[in-house]
Amino acid sequence: MKNLITDIAGLRIGNAHDTKLASGVTALIFDEPAVASIAIHGGAPGGRDTALLEPDMTVGKVDALVLSGGSAFGLDSMGGVQAHLREIGRGFAIGDMRVPIVPGAILFDLLNGGDKNWTHKPPYWDLGYEAARNASPDFKLGTVGAGYGATTVNLKGGLGSVSAKTTNGFTVGAIVAVNAIGSAIIGDGPHFWATHYERESEYGGLGSPGTFSADALKLIAKGGASPRNENTTIAIVATDAALDKGQAKRLAVMAHDGMGRALRPSHAAFDGDTVFAAATGAKGAPSMGELLEIGTLAADCLARAIARGVYEATALPFPGALPDWRTTFGASLR
Repeated sequence: MKNLITDIAGLRIGNAHDTKLASGVTALIFDEPAVASIAIHGGAPGGRDTALLEPDMTVGKVDALVLSGGSAFGLDSMGGVQAHLREIGRGFAIGDMRVPIVPGAILFDLLNGGDKNWTHKPPYWDLGYEAARNASPDFKLGTVGAGYGATTVNLKGGLGSVSAKTTNGFTVGAIVAVNAIGSAIIGDGPHFWATHYERESEYGGLGSPGTFSADALKLIAKGGASPRNENTTIAIVATDAALDKGQAKRLAVMAHDGMGRALRPSHAAFDGDTVFAAATGAKGAPSMGELLEIGTLAADCLARAIARGVYEATALPFPGALPDWRTTFGASLR
C-alpha cells in the first residue's frame, strides 16, 4: 500500500503543470472503463460531461476523470486527455468510431501570481494531454498537477491522496485538489480539522489539540465579509468494489462528509465543491453492510487527503503568495 488512490488496481494518475502559469492538471486514467457518478455540493461549480454521470443517463462507464486548474479555461484539459485516449484506442464504441468518455471539474486559480497572459490558445489542452501521457501508479503530492496553483484562506493548498482497506478487503482511495474558501487548520494552527482521521503521521502526526478557544471557530474565508468566487475543492473517490451508477452516486454524496470534516467552511455559494466517485468492480459486489463501510471510509479518506494536500504543499515563488504549512508550522514536528 502506497497510501495513494492508485492502491486500487487499474488506476493511474498523471500530473502536469506549468510553473510560470502556476496552474496544472491531474488526470485519473482507468485501465478499463469504470462506473462513475458525481455529487456537486458547492454553489459555483464548473465541469465537463458531468450530466452523463447521473444514474439515469445512458453512458455506463468512463475512461478517465480530470481535475484541473484554470477556472473555465481548464475545461480544455479534458479534451487533451480525451485526445491521448483516442490515440491509444480507448473510448465508447459507436459504430466504427470510439469516443473516450472523460468528465472533469475545474477550480479557480487565476489570481495566484502566475502569468495567465497566454495568447490565442489557453494551455490547458496541452497540460491535459501531458498529464494523460504521464499517468502512472506512482505520483507526487502537494504543489503538483491540479493542486499546483491551489490555495486555502490562509495557507497554500495542494494535491492530496490517501487509501484505506475495509474489513473485508475492499480498497478505497481519494485524490483531491484543495482550493478552499476556508481553512484546513484549527484557528492559527498547526492542527488540522481532520486530525482525528490521520493514519501513520501522514500529515505530521501532531494528534489532537485537545481543547481550543472559541476564537478558533471564528469564520475566516477568502474575501472576508465580501467572499470571493476564487475557490472550489474538487476530488475523486474510488473503490475496487462493483457498484452500479446509483451506488456510485451515493458514494460521492457520502464522501462529501469528509470535505465538511476537513475544511471550515465548505459547500458554500462561492465555491463549486465537487466529488466524483468511481468503481472498478474488480473485487465483486459488496453487501449492504460493506457498502456502508466503503462510503464511510470514502469520507474519511477525503478528509485525510485534504489535510495531506495542504501538508505536502510548497508555497508559490511570487510576491504575496500564501505560506505553506511546513514553513509556517514545521517546528511543531520537532
